[in-house]
Amino acid sequence: MRREEVDLLVIGSGAAGLAAAVTAAHGGLRVILAEKSRTIGGTTAWSGGWIWAPCNPVAHRHGIHEDPAEPRRYLAAVLGNDFNAELVDAFLTAAPQMVGFFERNTALQFECGAKIPDTYSHLPGAGMGGRSVIARPYEADDLGQDLPLLRKPMRETTFCGMTIQAGPDLRAFLTATRSLPSALHVARRLGRHFWDLARHGRGMQVRNGNALVARLLRSALDAGVEIMIRHEATALLSDKNAIAGARLDSPDGPVQIRARKGVVLAAGGYPHDIARRSDSFPRPESHVSLALPMATGDGLRLGETAGGRQAQELAAPGAWCPVSLVPFGKDRTGCFPHIIDRGKPGVIGVLSNGQRFCNEGLGYHDYVRDMLEALPAGATAQSWLICDHRFIRRYGLGIVRPAPVPLGGWVRNGYLMRAASPKALARACGIDPEGLCATLDQYNKHAIKGEDPDFHRGTTPYMRLQGDPDQTPNPCVAPILRPPYYAVKVVPGSFGTFAGLQTDGSARVLGAANRPIRGLYAAGADMASVMGGHYPAGGINLGPALTFGFVAGRHAAKET
Repeated sequence: MRREEVDLLVIGSGAAGLAAAVTAAHGGLRVILAEKSRTIGGTTAWSGGWIWAPCNPVAHRHGIHEDPAEPRRYLAAVLGNDFNAELVDAFLTAAPQMVGFFERNTALQFECGAKIPDTYSHLPGAGMGGRSVIARPYEADDLGQDLPLLRKPMRETTFCGMTIQAGPDLRAFLTATRSLPSALHVARRLGRHFWDLARHGRGMQVRNGNALVARLLRSALDAGVEIMIRHEATALLSDKNAIAGARLDSPDGPVQIRARKGVVLAAGGYPHDIARRSDSFPRPESHVSLALPMATGDGLRLGETAGGRQAQELAAPGAWCPVSLVPFGKDRTGCFPHIIDRGKPGVIGVLSNGQRFCNEGLGYHDYVRDMLEALPAGATAQSWLICDHRFIRRYGLGIVRPAPVPLGGWVRNGYLMRAASPKALARACGIDPEGLCATLDQYNKHAIKGEDPDFHRGTTPYMRLQGDPDQTPNPCVAPILRPPYYAVKVVPGSFGTFAGLQTDGSARVLGAANRPIRGLYAAGADMASVMGGHYPAGGINLGPALTFGFVAGRHAAKET
């Protein structure tokens, strides 16, 4: 058995693990980061990349200053009885410090989400912009010989492997057929991307979560972090009532790593641990996870062997998102997250009875929660997004891209249902025809005037941001009238899990009597969500993951 000694061992290479490793290395520690797959980045590399970090210095540079008490007031309003004051205060204190640390010391630089409001922007303390940041686009060839370590972005959310960032970049793609500046932007992006594909076999100008991982990987390499891929942690080592390393399996045999300052668990939660998911998820038989297949609960199992406990009393065990299943052929099925399309004007979500059940333009977490609550007893957990020809050619639907990209292939393979009338569409989908027609009549009667008295779409800043500013008087509401009509089936999905190990505000795993287990930290999805199972804003997965990874690395570096 090969043996090594370091100061800190980090298990997992998503945002949390990379943040912990980089922070600890800058604190003077020798760090090993162990990843069981062949590439770095975990589910973070597939994500949209937004990071919720209130009162951050990037917002300050944009002239956005707010009372730190306001985000705390907002979280108290959203979380209610699930508000954990210790974790919330630790997060709100450390998040701006985390952003500042990485900007000063590493390759991770940020752009400001200056116009992104919190999801429940009608509640006390809600932010109207500046609480979110995202990694700046990155030229991946800067990784040099280490480029193969960077996980490629998720196929379903790219265009031929090209990442498109929410904001001006995405809007240019949506308006390329109606705006010359947008068309020129898209032409430049496509030209560069296909040139990169020809030369490198992948896009090199990366955005979103892929840029976040690339910048953190560059930072880890610069800081001297030793990265060990294809090394799966199988057991923790203890010494004098403290965690002191781990055993790992590798292609060359077992490895024992002694870690003087302990171990950080950041292995991505349990989205693909079927047994644990079945015990905690509602309607687990219908659930589809968007998380990396290798996220199988390793961190939770290791933490429990040391006395740690999985959180049980959360509002939801996972970060929900509606998902459609994408047939790619050759028995491969992809998963598309419906993040953007639901908020555009001219689409509604219905159950098999043809009735709406939610405000489609609110958060993706809310869509799945409301769908599960509205389903009749015994009904299959599914819904359909319904739109007309005008909508799908202007905005796309699911993986179907807007004009001028053809959509016929998606009709032929069954992903996209199309019919000349609402009744015919309902029959093709297995929806009650009379129910769908009645719903569309009720919706269209008010949508012509830009109103939605049933679910109040377009009544908050968050909803209006998701809409189309060119649609008046309500950017979130338009009638569904122009045939043919289209539908995509949507099922419950998730980005990952919330119900990780219980920790304190220093990211230390809690054991018996709620006392910290010496030398054992958890961050990211291996740590119970500071949000208590709620989804108050975009970026509430990556924001705490980076922050508590930073907290764990800093705490380990200061430990004597």
